[in-house]
Amino acid sequence: MPDHSKTSTDQSLDANGAPALRLALVIPAYNEEAVIESTVRGLPRGIFSEVIVAVNGTTDQTAERARSAGAQVVISPQKGYGAACLAALAVVQSPVMVFLQADGSEDAAEAVRLTAPIQAGTADLVIGARTSGLRPHQQWGNQLAVTLVRWFYGVRYQDLGPFRAIRTASLRQLDLQELAWGWTVEMQVRAIEEGLRVVELPVDCGVRQAGEEKVSGNWRSSVRAGWRIIATVVGLAMTRWHRRRAG
Repeated sequence: MPDHSKTSTDQSLDANGAPALRLALVIPAYNEEAVIESTVRGLPRGIFSEVIVAVNGTTDQTAERARSAGAQVVISPQKGYGAACLAALAVVQSPVMVFLQADGSEDAAEAVRLTAPIQAGTADLVIGARTSGLRPHQQWGNQLAVTLVRWFYGVRYQDLGPFRAIRTASLRQLDLQELAWGWTVEMQVRAIEEGLRVVELPVDCGVRQAGEEKVSGNWRSSVRAGWRIIATVVGLAMTRWHRRRAG
């Protein structure tokens, strides 16, 4: 049985022949027992030093199946995408973190290209900008959110895609507080506020391999998630405005 939670000694080298920064793969998962085992077992070899499945509020066998596939499992009793990611941040040891969906819709091998700017020392955060696979209501909500970020902060993002990489130290510097779906946009806004170097690279986005759609396939959940994302952007902008007035 492969054990992805162990640190690999087969590390890739950078352009100068020096050891590359080690990568931790974080997979937030809520009730993903139908797909999590195949997602973990299907990961490419030699890329990740740690594979952490962050289970949040799950009521099925997601944690057990992730462990059986060789992943390290951390548990957050609180539901929420952000809650799961923060639980992983508390235990990660590698200097770079990559976040991947649990449902098999993203190609983990693209993490090599996604982390290349970080490995080269030219970026702190790299966002995978999805080039396909979004439903119309997802596209509309995504564009509204990035437009709000541009209005409030003057930075033009393409996407809020969950497939992304960031320096672990930078993520801790951001001190993220959002526990639900606003976590990704909070990261991008706080990155602007903290002056991080941000790069966006195109990534493929396929369809869920198994299990139930939590957000994109459900209009009610999509609206709720979209509202949370928009509220996060507006709330952060208002906090920034109040700080400037107080200062």
